[in-house]
Amino acid sequence: MDSSQGSTMTSAAAAAKVDVSVVDLLPVYVKELIAGGAAGAFSKTAVAPLERIKIILQTRTEGFKSLGILQSLRKLWQHEGFFGFYKGNGASVLRIVPYAALHFMTYEQYRCWILNNHSSLISGPFVDLLAGSAAGGTAVLCTYPLDLARTKLAYQVNSPGRLSSGLRMFSPQPAYTGIGDVFRKVYMEGGIRSLYRGVGPTLIGILPYAGLKFYIYEDLKARVPEEYQKSVVLRLSCGALAGLFGQTLTYPLDVVRRQMQVQNQQPLNHPGAPLIRGTVQGLSFILQTQGWRQLFAGLSLNYVKVVPSVAIGFTAYDMMKTLLRVPPRAKSSAPSSA
Repeated sequence: MDSSQGSTMTSAAAAAKVDVSVVDLLPVYVKELIAGGAAGAFSKTAVAPLERIKIILQTRTEGFKSLGILQSLRKLWQHEGFFGFYKGNGASVLRIVPYAALHFMTYEQYRCWILNNHSSLISGPFVDLLAGSAAGGTAVLCTYPLDLARTKLAYQVNSPGRLSSGLRMFSPQPAYTGIGDVFRKVYMEGGIRSLYRGVGPTLIGILPYAGLKFYIYEDLKARVPEEYQKSVVLRLSCGALAGLFGQTLTYPLDVVRRQMQVQNQQPLNHPGAPLIRGTVQGLSFILQTQGWRQLFAGLSLNYVKVVPSVAIGFTAYDMMKTLLRVPPRAKSSAPSSA
């Protein structure tokens, strides 16, 4: 018995040693990619139903224009059932894994580069602001076509039959059957440029949003005694505040982006309406034709979504870094920086 127990313990120790060596052999940037991708997938799936309803409200989908959040959720359930809440989530997760992986990894890399080369010019939490903005722009440019596909799939709402009023259902035939079908049809419409329709407002919005998100999160954590900084509740709270503040400032740009992405799917709903071709023109067009309230359509829902999404994302990322034994990051010269 003792020999078998000893053999088992030896095998377990050997397995643990192998695990340790495999993790330790990974470069730091690979660990950051893994941590960021896992955090993104987990947080995005957790709020997928709210994300679907937000897109429907932003793009003024026929049949949902005058409905609130709860009514929209109920109607979507009636038309598409449980899986309707997750339509487009495959494209969303497929996008968010590389997006979040690149976002967190490049943020860490940009941060180190700034501290190593420009610490005399930029210090304190402004390092996080600049590094976060640059990382957000990098991640958007690399993954934008996946975001376009996610939006087009989420915009479609269909039902198996006619509405109770006897009217024809508002989207009898989905325009796209999956991610690959979106890419193929959009590319046929106008080549690579069509796959990046709406990227202008996205970049204008993501640069301040990503920067503010990292800035606020790291600055809030730094103001707490070090022994409490690993608290899950603290990380969730800091992440929620960071997401809420950043989203409020940049939300109208997100509305313009969504409408640019789906405007070719709206010929029956908006006959003769001019196309949105740029950020400023899009903002002006929405103000004149839909009112200023449309620039904040779905914002209350976005608050509900952002609180858990950003909070879970930051918390999961920090916890994944701990599991993967990512070494502590370098601190900037300012005492208030993380």
